[in-house]
Amino acid sequence: MLQLDAVETVALGGLALLGGYALCRAIPIFRRYNLPEPVVGGLVIALIVLFAHGQGTTLFELDTTLQTPLMVAFFTTLGVNASLALLRISGRQVGIFLALATGFVVVQNLVGLGVASMFGLHPLFGLLVGSATMAGGPATGLAFAPLFEQAGLAGAESIAITSAMAGIVCGGIVGGPVATVIIRRWRLKTPGGHPTEVPDVTESKVDPPQTEGQREFSALKSIIFIMVAMWLGAWIGKGFEALGLTLPAYIGAMLIGAVVRNVDDVTGWIGLPLRTIDLIGNICLALFLSVALMNLKLWELAGMALPLAVNMVVQVAIVVAFCVVVFRAMGKDYDAAVMGGGFIGFMLGTTANAMAVMRTLVQRYGMAPRAFLVAPLVGAFFIDFTNALIITGFMNFAR
Repeated sequence: MLQLDAVETVALGGLALLGGYALCRAIPIFRRYNLPEPVVGGLVIALIVLFAHGQGTTLFELDTTLQTPLMVAFFTTLGVNASLALLRISGRQVGIFLALATGFVVVQNLVGLGVASMFGLHPLFGLLVGSATMAGGPATGLAFAPLFEQAGLAGAESIAITSAMAGIVCGGIVGGPVATVIIRRWRLKTPGGHPTEVPDVTESKVDPPQTEGQREFSALKSIIFIMVAMWLGAWIGKGFEALGLTLPAYIGAMLIGAVVRNVDDVTGWIGLPLRTIDLIGNICLALFLSVALMNLKLWELAGMALPLAVNMVVQVAIVVAFCVVVFRAMGKDYDAAVMGGGFIGFMLGTTANAMAVMRTLVQRYGMAPRAFLVAPLVGAFFIDFTNALIITGFMNFAR
């Protein structure tokens, strides 16, 4: 059996990540449903470990010391993206869409708790297969999994990734057809045309070209900012613990990132290099997911298949029904229908799912600029804040 230290574990995670990219490029169905490359690569290793376990062999022992810092670093950069200025760009529409998504997060958790009660399982199972892995996707599910393990839910990481992956696949399959039915059922007027490119409207500004020295300083400033935010966030976490609240490790750092971003938007004192921070965050997320998935003990899922399947069916059914509510609330027009498809995409998985669903629709029916402003702003940034707070509230209530 190999004994890997912290650096060797992350290195193996990096190799698994590259393998995930190779598989997603080589297998069309993986691209079609936007399966995350770190998840694919990590799961391949987890499946190999599962096979070896069935043969009575342990391949390696991982030192996951760096897993939590990678996760906290990613969520810190996510906090930096939570700009109130972006929220005001399309104020009323973004606010309504965020309110709908936040309300639906509560519904997802209630459904999960109902399924857990039906099968006589720990209530935390219901929360984990609710918004933690539906609206939250793999990252949020795995971030909360250690807390659920500590509270008595065995196999939380394996449950989290299984639920999240099922949600991603279902969201990619269901979102487009449901939006298409709405477009046809209400005979909506579509703009026509087949755009070759969909702009990324979530970017608040375009940074000018940089010299090599400027790029180096941007990277240095980004890394230092992320580390200081993690440092201060850890103190905030200790403060919450002193109040008797159970919170995931990233909440404090994410809050610091959000506060500094919004102060910087007003004052310009720091000049946060947003693109560089995003790049660092994406790398940290990829490595975190890859390492976390390699360490999954899939044999712990024995007996959970039926509850997971029932939960998935119910979650898909209610998000499809709620899509009509989203369509009506967002204006009952073509853009609202496209937003409904995006809503299904990110409420069952990730923002990448939502973007893929909406891109498919606009390539067929024509541009939907309002949808591509509102849905990514809520799905990529703001819902993570409200979701984390709601999960934390449910979790502290269910303890």
